[in-house]
Amino acid sequence: MTIPDHHLTQGERRIRSFHPHWKRLIGPFVALILIAAASGAAIYFVPADWGQYAAYVRIAIGVIALILLTIWSFVPYLQWKNTGYVLTTHRFTISTGVLNKSTDEIPIAKVNTVSSDQTFAERFLGCGTLTVESAGDRGEIVLRDIPRIQDVRTDLFRLVEDASDGEIDGR
Repeated sequence: MTIPDHHLTQGERRIRSFHPHWKRLIGPFVALILIAAASGAAIYFVPADWGQYAAYVRIAIGVIALILLTIWSFVPYLQWKNTGYVLTTHRFTISTGVLNKSTDEIPIAKVNTVSSDQTFAERFLGCGTLTVESAGDRGEIVLRDIPRIQDVRTDLFRLVEDASDGEIDGR
């Protein structure tokens, strides 16, 4: 998730590294509970008078539950766990992907605008959407579900101001 220390340039320092907000895991967790309860109930209520077929039905229910758990709980968890943001004194790195890895880096010196948006629920949870506008090819990057959005925005804005003044770490 993070940039290894040996990949940082000389004088570059990690400010913060984080995953998307945990609220992304609410849906997969609810799916986990519902699938486990439904499959447990289905296995329990398979009629015993079905003879040898009852075992096959129970195995089929278990296999279907495992497939649904993989699709609706395990894969979203892996996507959350393998999405990482790293803010250093020189760049902002966005890394995504489970099997294939995609990494975007925005040099702090090329960031033009940093803004954040929060709904009422996001204000309550302390997360939000961060919009970073840069002078690069992509122009604007919108990052959703950033935890501690105000702290991240403040750190990023401070680093942009320091870069425009030619300073590093306030020096």
